[in-house]
Amino acid sequence: MRKKVVAIVCGGGPAPGINSVISAVTMEAQRRGWDVYGIYEGFSHLAKGEKSYIKLNYDLVSRIHLTGGCILHMSRFNPTKSEKDLQTVVETLGEMGITYLVTIGGDDTGYSAATVAAYAKKCGQSLCVVNVPKTIDNDLPLPEGMPTFGFETARAVGTMLLENLMEDARTTNNRWYFAITMGRTAGHLALGIGKSAGAIITLIPEEFPEEKIRLQRVVDLLTCSIVKRCLTGRNYGVAVIAEGIIDKIAPEDFAALGDVSLDEHGHIRYAELDFGEVLRKAVLAELKKTGIPMTLVDEKIGYALRCAPPISYDIDYTRSLGYAAVRFLDEGGCSAMMTVQNNESVPLYFEDLRDSKSGRIKVRLVDTTSSHYQLARDFMIRLRPEDLQDTKLANMFGLSIEEFQNRYGYLV
Repeated sequence: MRKKVVAIVCGGGPAPGINSVISAVTMEAQRRGWDVYGIYEGFSHLAKGEKSYIKLNYDLVSRIHLTGGCILHMSRFNPTKSEKDLQTVVETLGEMGITYLVTIGGDDTGYSAATVAAYAKKCGQSLCVVNVPKTIDNDLPLPEGMPTFGFETARAVGTMLLENLMEDARTTNNRWYFAITMGRTAGHLALGIGKSAGAIITLIPEEFPEEKIRLQRVVDLLTCSIVKRCLTGRNYGVAVIAEGIIDKIAPEDFAALGDVSLDEHGHIRYAELDFGEVLRKAVLAELKKTGIPMTLVDEKIGYALRCAPPISYDIDYTRSLGYAAVRFLDEGGCSAMMTVQNNESVPLYFEDLRDSKSGRIKVRLVDTTSSHYQLARDFMIRLRPEDLQDTKLANMFGLSIEEFQNRYGYLV
């Protein structure tokens, strides 16, 4: 009988709890008599025909569930961009005797896993694949109310960082922080951190239904929030801006964002764009017209979250996911994303998760009609319809009511 061998591949960026999944998969697979190979740096070596891995066992993984980062390192290499790469990945796994593949990643890794499984089947190779959904962005299509692992830890750490910034802004006075958070498509993390920390305003891509918006709109929203808060006697605060808003900015405004480069999956490399600095300068220019003295500081809240040690919620969650992934494969399952629902493991099959147009894994967005979002928005200080009749607010901008309405009325 052919020896059962499971390989673990970690794709995308880090998230708290990855090591916990690796640990659970290894221990449960070994308990069933399988060999476990941890593949280094995602699919990048496999696509070159390189067998870069470590044979995992209990002694190596028994305590790593408490640690951040990823013992196998990460890679965003996309094996689906080239059939040659895809073929090499499948052939290399076959040469290694891999019978099962557990991928740990987000939508891109999930899509890669589904494509690898389909290609292996096409080649007549027995390779069963399951993806464990990982992303601090919380944007994978899990049932409503179920977070992706890593999100809760990232929100907790991000909330603490934001609380510190808020206290610094209050202590130093005349200071606002623009906190740019991760979230390529969805604003779950920005909203979760902003709501928990009591940010003055949080901007997420979902609040803009249009395909594209002008950069000035974002600038005006932030400026109005700052000026309106000044009228309450508080000339300090923190604004949270999801980086996914960059994708919403009209092409003609990209010149202000600098040169744009793309990653392996065709996404903008947000880390190489100083979006916060662009916003800081633009809002400062608007504030100068009001005469309000203000120091604006942009802060990126992202990389400090990804490799944090997981909180107990994510440890518990990921150990269940890793165990469930092995059990699913052992029971003959394949081509699915593993979830835990009501304390029971439930596979979501790739074919049901694909977007009908793009063929990629669907993205879960923030529901802006939900009470969860409306509550968060009601706590924010931002321009509202009744403010368009506020003479004091209009005077802060040096405008008459009519001029104020004509200039900023479009925001409400």
